[in-house]
Amino acid sequence: MRSPGRPSVNQREAKRAFWGRIAAGLSSEDAALACGVSQPLGTRWFRDAGGMAPIHLGPCSGRYLSFAEREELALLRAQEHGVREIARRLSRSPSTVSRELRRNAATHGGTLKYRATVAQWKAERAARRPKAAKLAENEQLRSYVQSRLAGTVTDAEGRPIAGPNVPWKRRRHGRRADRRWGTCWSPEQISRRLRIDFPHDASMRISHEAIYQALYIQGRGALRRELAACLRTGRALRVPRARTRQRGKPFIAPEVMISHRPAEVADRAVPGHWEGDLIIGLHSSAIGTLVERTTRFTMLLHLPPMPGHSPGARTKNGPALAGHGAEAVRDAIATKITTLPEQLRKSLTWDQGAEMAQHAQLRINIGLAIYFCDPQKPWQRGTNENTNALLRQYFPKGTDVSRYDERKLDAIAATLNNRPRKTLGWKTPAEALDKLLSSTQKPSVATTT
Repeated sequence: MRSPGRPSVNQREAKRAFWGRIAAGLSSEDAALACGVSQPLGTRWFRDAGGMAPIHLGPCSGRYLSFAEREELALLRAQEHGVREIARRLSRSPSTVSRELRRNAATHGGTLKYRATVAQWKAERAARRPKAAKLAENEQLRSYVQSRLAGTVTDAEGRPIAGPNVPWKRRRHGRRADRRWGTCWSPEQISRRLRIDFPHDASMRISHEAIYQALYIQGRGALRRELAACLRTGRALRVPRARTRQRGKPFIAPEVMISHRPAEVADRAVPGHWEGDLIIGLHSSAIGTLVERTTRFTMLLHLPPMPGHSPGARTKNGPALAGHGAEAVRDAIATKITTLPEQLRKSLTWDQGAEMAQHAQLRINIGLAIYFCDPQKPWQRGTNENTNALLRQYFPKGTDVSRYDERKLDAIAATLNNRPRKTLGWKTPAEALDKLLSSTQKPSVATTT
């Protein structure tokens, strides 16, 4: 018989508090510290449960003895009180106390010694009603689910196509990395399709939640964990909803959102307001783009890899060395935009990328007001998005843009600025900017009445 393991202290209340803090949005480590348990234990609880709170941690019924009552029972028993006296003090039936002392006493060493922790551990093990997973019992159903999740991709003649060889690393796939090819039906699609493919077979029914639990919860034993890579998210653990709501950027305050941007920026009547973004290439390479809203004048930021950057191992929690971290982008914007007159550097609108985490320092250094767009609304920077699409002619997706030095980037920007635009009445952005500069530099003449 398999050993039940070492009796643990009462963890039911600690686990309930742990999952309550997880539901509030805390990380596994922070929730564990808040509940008075070690951080590795909290991480283990989270992973074993697949990222979701177990159902059996609900509040206990008053019909059963609680851990606090078992502690009181152990103290009264050590003081040699009788069963009826203990039952009277606990407001329980004497038969309940008698059965508790007989069933859940510790038997180590051949003697019956009542210990509250051991009694609680025994009671929880006896209360379990293990139920075999439906996918583990039904071979036909399990094969159907697995084939729809990770079935082979075939061509028009039915020949299999392997796709990229992606090993299972027990974690979510990387950003812009190869994904495992498969049929990749979602659990809900599988669950709904079963009613169509097997309309008269009641055994071929399963909910999408049961499929998710078979993938994510350790010990279910129905589906292999690596099949989670075939889901659209590809994540190895489920993410509580409260965590997804807290994914906003902590460096963005309400007063720097685009809703607080002056009205003169929207109508493009006053020059000096810019929009910016990054063009991402292979191997963590990037180019910064700055576009003036009135003239469509474009400047490109050279973002070379910083010293110490290499494709090998990097320092954990170290600075961003790929060239488009917060410090590198801050310095590149300050260097490039200060080449313009002061009246042409009033504001900059960016998306909520982490590369602008030091926007406050940038504002202090050069006096440039920074505003951020709302999440997933790129049309709020429409001028920059259009310019980036034009620049993709020179920097296609899937290419390494770090091989271009500042001289080449300035040449591409000059080429784009000397291309006539329909929105400017077929003038070039360079001509429009020169006209603005000449008008602002023309000295005023005093008049007499």
